[in-house]
Amino acid sequence: MKRSQIIAGLLLLLAIAGCSKEDESSDPETFSFVVYPGSRYLGRLTESVRQAHKLIKPNEEPPPVAVYDTDASVEDVANFYAKSYGYGAVSPDNFNSKPPPAYFRAGDIAADVKSIQSMLPKLGLNTDLSKAVGTYKAAEIAPRPNRPRVTVQRPYFDVTTSQVVNKTIILMSR
Repeated sequence: MKRSQIIAGLLLLLAIAGCSKEDESSDPETFSFVVYPGSRYLGRLTESVRQAHKLIKPNEEPPPVAVYDTDASVEDVANFYAKSYGYGAVSPDNFNSKPPPAYFRAGDIAADVKSIQSMLPKLGLNTDLSKAVGTYKAAEIAPRPNRPRVTVQRPYFDVTTSQVVNKTIILMSR
């Protein structure tokens, strides 16, 4: 499974039932999340991403991860992270070789959901995949030392309610 499919799968699995509180690192110098101003921490979704990671890689501990959402645009959130990581502008999705450290991309919700279809029953979900329609805009921000990889996407498909949600999801993972 390609990294982009895993990321897309994790984004689509964000709404799996579960509950947890955000882990606070006892050593913030080691690893920390930069939180987009005004965003809302999604503890249940963070735990869901951890569960999905365990399904994909059962012999590995899930990496540090945090999920937030915001009404802000993908562009605003992506630019915030690109600048805070020292990357400057976010590149358009038209590069020919190695991706830059911060770039936009687009995708098809139905295609992404189809790539994780076999995983959904293992998570106890009965999702109506026919409702996964439309396209999305996303951005990928490469990690920095002590900072996570950031993926933002709008809209996204909530696999627990079988609805396309028009909010920007922020997935941060080491």
